[in-house]
Amino acid sequence: MLAFNLQSILLSVAFLVFVKFILSNYTSKNKLPPSPPAFPFIGHLYLIKKPLHHALARISQKYGPIIFLHFGSHPVLVISSRSLAEECFTTHDLAFANRTQLPTVRRITNGNVVGIGGANYGPYWRSVRRIAAVELLSAQCLNASSDVRAGEVQDMARQLFRSWKTSVGLNCSNGLKKLELKTSLFELSLNVLMTMIAGKRFYGDNIEDLEEAKRFRELVEESFALAGASNIEDFVPALRFLDLNGVLKKKIHLAKQNKEMIQKLIEDHRRNTNEKKKTMISDLLELQKKDPEEYKDEKIRGICQSILLAGTDTSANTVEWAMSLLLNNPEVLKKAAAEIEKNIGNERLIEESDIAQIPYLQCILNEVLRLYPGGPLLVPHESREDVTIRGYNVPRGTMLLVNAYHIQRDPDTWEEPEKFKPERFENGKAEGKWMIPFGMGRRRCPGEGLAMREVGLIVGTLIQCFDWQRTGDELVDLTEGSGLTLPKAVPLEALYRPRQAMVDILAKL
Repeated sequence: MLAFNLQSILLSVAFLVFVKFILSNYTSKNKLPPSPPAFPFIGHLYLIKKPLHHALARISQKYGPIIFLHFGSHPVLVISSRSLAEECFTTHDLAFANRTQLPTVRRITNGNVVGIGGANYGPYWRSVRRIAAVELLSAQCLNASSDVRAGEVQDMARQLFRSWKTSVGLNCSNGLKKLELKTSLFELSLNVLMTMIAGKRFYGDNIEDLEEAKRFRELVEESFALAGASNIEDFVPALRFLDLNGVLKKKIHLAKQNKEMIQKLIEDHRRNTNEKKKTMISDLLELQKKDPEEYKDEKIRGICQSILLAGTDTSANTVEWAMSLLLNNPEVLKKAAAEIEKNIGNERLIEESDIAQIPYLQCILNEVLRLYPGGPLLVPHESREDVTIRGYNVPRGTMLLVNAYHIQRDPDTWEEPEKFKPERFENGKAEGKWMIPFGMGRRRCPGEGLAMREVGLIVGTLIQCFDWQRTGDELVDLTEGSGLTLPKAVPLEALYRPRQAMVDILAKL
């Protein structure tokens, strides 16, 4: 009896040791990053408020710079520190090279996601990335298209001058006109990109086809309005086919219209072969003649749509943030105007090639992008395989969100991180600091050079040509809106008038 009890005890101990070994081995292989309590079906969606980057920052402050969440059934890794972001985008760059393709996107595209931004890593993405970076957005290509951007920015300055002249008049040099900048900046950014892509402008003067322009404007504005719309069905499978808020149906319809619109622009170029307009589409069609398989229409559409969607809203938002911050900091605005006058003078308009010689303007742009990056969480990545980050296991198929907004305001890196202080970038003082407004690694935005040229030229022209004031004594409202990009919640309104020294130049435009 005693021997039997001893044998039972030994077997029980051996069984417990075995179970502990299995469990510890399982746990070590599934050591996920810290995570708040989750609810069935919805996971951590109950914690999510708008704007998303602020909600995620609050969770990170409690659980640490690396956290693991579930948006419904979808696993999400949130990174909120420089060192962890570097690990993801350098050591494990290839592991996180995919894009998150939510069910809505797959249904809209029938599983064939095209374009630079949305396609998964692989031969197709490498091809479109190379085409964009080498054939369309290289420094040489951007130098060749600088006249297009200069023409559109000058047109904006001309329209502002004429509008002021009509409302106030040259006889009242102190007269100020109110302007809502958001709409003007969006239209300018869209004209810049569409002129580069297709040689057509859809806002302002000299529009070739008014009916086409009207349809295009309606389509683009509706597309941008829906771009950041949340769709709960993407994360809760039980609701996937219900389309409760009608977003999926609208997006499918808009995707079809967008495809038809870009294809029409391609066909227009094919028909008008005698025109000597040099555009992105004309360049791609020339390449198509040499290599039809590499430059199919589908690929051309994907590239053009990617550049259009990625560059319009973000550039317009960045200029609006820049002007808002300058209006709230008039001493910075005055210093920038003095630098431009000293380096450029009042006999001509600022050009893209001048920006390198205006260091304080560059400091302003860097500080704006530090405080208000175009995509506060960058574009979501997704793990292509199981990967270990800082000792934690991250499963394949996990969405990666890097909180660039939070990282770029880290008090451990930046002195007075919430303060607008362009001087922090003067004389290389910010070297060694870390900013990622355009992402990092192999999926870094290929349009960074274009964005910096365009935004620099617009902000420089607005400062050089006009005096700016707030509409009242109160500071400009800097409340942030929500979405994939980082818009102002309240569109910027300001008072302006032409600088006296620039009236003659503006009158000749």
